[in-house]
Order: sequence, then C-alpha cells, then structure tokens
Amino acid sequence: MAQSDTVDRILDAAEELFAERGFAETSLRMITSKAGVNLAAVNYHFGSKNSLIQSVFARFLTPFSATLEAEFDELEARPGDRSPSVEEILGALTGSAVRMPQRNDRGISIFMRLLGLAYTQSQGHLRAFLEDEYRGVFTRFMGLLKQATPELSSVDRYWRIQFMLGATAFTMSSSDALRDILQAKKGVETPIQEIAARLIPFLAAGMQAKDLMLVPRPEASVTTG
Repeated sequence: MAQSDTVDRILDAAEELFAERGFAETSLRMITSKAGVNLAAVNYHFGSKNSLIQSVFARFLTPFSATLEAEFDELEARPGDRSPSVEEILGALTGSAVRMPQRNDRGISIFMRLLGLAYTQSQGHLRAFLEDEYRGVFTRFMGLLKQATPELSSVDRYWRIQFMLGATAFTMSSSDALRDILQAKKGVETPIQEIAARLIPFLAAGMQAKDLMLVPRPEASVTTG
C-alpha cells in the first residue's frame, strides 16, 4: 500500500468517526479498525491523536483558504472604488467551499459537522492550530466584513458573525437530511450549490438587519425607599 494511500485512508476514517462520535469519544483503535491499518501506521504518519485531528482539518482548510484568497483578490481587483458587498463576500466564502474537490458526496456536510464540533467540544489545541495556520485569510475575511458593515458596532458584528456561522454550520452539516426531506415532501432535488446560493441572501440580511435590541441592556439597579 502506498504511503499516500495509507494517509488518506487514516484521514478518511478519522474524519467520518470524529463527525459521528466526536473527538473525545473516538479512539485511535476505532480509527485504525475502520481504516484497515495498525496503530503503528497512525503513530508514524501523525505522531498523536491531536496531530491527526489537526490534519483532518488541514486537508480541507488549506486548499479552501487558497481558493478563498483568490476569490478575495478578484473582488478587490475590480475597477472602481466600490467595496465588496456582504453578499459578495459571503458568496466568495460559500462558493469556495462548494467548489472544493470532494472525495465523496458527503464531504461538505461532514466537514461542517466537524467545524461545529470544534466550537462546542473542548479542543484547545485545535483552536490554537486553526488560529495560527489560517489567521491570514480569517483576518482578511473579518476586515472585508467590517468594511461592508460600518454601521455595526464591534459587539453587534461579533454576535452576527456567530449567528451566521451557526446557521451555516447547521444548514451545511444537515444538507443531506434537508435535501432528503424536500425530495420526499415536494419531489424537488436540490444540489449543494443551490443550498449555498439560497443561504447567502439570508445570511446577508441578518448581517445587515436593523438592530432593534428588543431585550434591554442590563443597567444598575435602583433602590427606592
């Protein structure tokens, strides 16, 4: 078995098991059993479980980041002084994701599930790795969003980005089930590209919505005597 084939089999198995079970609940022995390799092969190629987790993310994020950087370059190189709109920025983000070469038809949904787990499970090493490796493209994305939403405070922008990421992670990680439901109820087939296209205006509207602040901000209590 070629070395690259062994690495891919380990990464494929780890990716699926992490998405199904979570990081802590997936052991290296589960991964080796699914991949059809021995534990020595995992230790040789990755060294540790943490390194394997990071490699699972890097396999998607490294080419994705390069594609996204190229998309941002095109947006900023357009003639004229108009800054990229929220819709255009989000279009570059989702478009880059769905255009990534996929090893199987569940590639996007599996990765988005993993991305959600990176937020909800305690994986400090992973967050540090992602921040270190992909700080450049993330900073550029945040800068473009800030430029496109000057009316928002930094706090409002922070929360809206979190809401946006949550909606994206849920929709894309559940895309297989959502497509099946629509197919069963309406007889409509929906490619992943269409889901992404429908998601963009929804996310953009949320990023630019008027801030009603229906819940009052906490204030110092007043004691009456």
